[in-house]
Amino acid sequence: MEAYTDFAKVYDTFMDETPYDVWGDFVSSLIDKYGVSKPVKVSAKSSVTEDSIEYATVEDSEDALNEEKNLVVELGCGTGSFTQVMRNLGYDIMGIDMSPEMLNLARQKSADAGLDIMYLEQDMRELDLYCTAGTIVSVCDSVNYVLEDEEIIETFRLVNNFLYPGGVFIFDFNTLFKYRDVIGDTTIAENRDDCSFIWDNYYDDDSHINEYDLTIFAKVDSEKELFARSVETHYQRGYTLDEMKGFVEAAGLIFVTAIDADTHEDPTDDSERIYIVAREQGK
Repeated sequence: MEAYTDFAKVYDTFMDETPYDVWGDFVSSLIDKYGVSKPVKVSAKSSVTEDSIEYATVEDSEDALNEEKNLVVELGCGTGSFTQVMRNLGYDIMGIDMSPEMLNLARQKSADAGLDIMYLEQDMRELDLYCTAGTIVSVCDSVNYVLEDEEIIETFRLVNNFLYPGGVFIFDFNTLFKYRDVIGDTTIAENRDDCSFIWDNYYDDDSHINEYDLTIFAKVDSEKELFARSVETHYQRGYTLDEMKGFVEAAGLIFVTAIDADTHEDPTDDSERIYIVAREQGK
């Protein structure tokens, strides 16, 4: 499971047309329909003081449970764009990613926006929270970076473990159809004023793994028009809906529903990205 390094610096540039606001509205509607978390309109800065911790009461304990129920955790948050959208919708949200480069950008972006969001550097396969969360989400095909059956089941088991009773796990994934029939063995290139990339895909039909080699050119000296070249290799695995349902249930979660990410209808054999909603079912 690779972490973004050099590509982190230009990630937001090439993702500038990603409809994070649309995704946020849709995920929020799923939380409202299936989940337990509610927007709490948290302030930009925390109001918790030392005194309020030292002199906790029974009422404070109830408030603490409500805070856990309303907490949203995003796995694979990257540079925090979706995390910020959810925060601006009123959710108390925390972001988790394994790339320190991505997290540094997420923290800076949140600070610039006046949002006090906690970001943790963790591999989702080793998820370790300090409390439960009413909702755990993962978007932008982060789950596809987990390549082995046992690892994805363990990741989902940890999600179930840290979900508040009755809480939901909402995640999307790229399908086998997308990697095999849409983007497999293709090259994608994009050029901007200050950076460009070449994205070479290589799909393996036996393992269902898509290897993509990223060659990045980022401007380092505007006056001299100098660019630095770097290369990263990443791997994602394509999954079928039936496989994902099996992983969800093997991890102890309850499968609730699956939705085509583009049409918001029932998935079909031609669905490229699918949302799944799963529910906590005891520890």
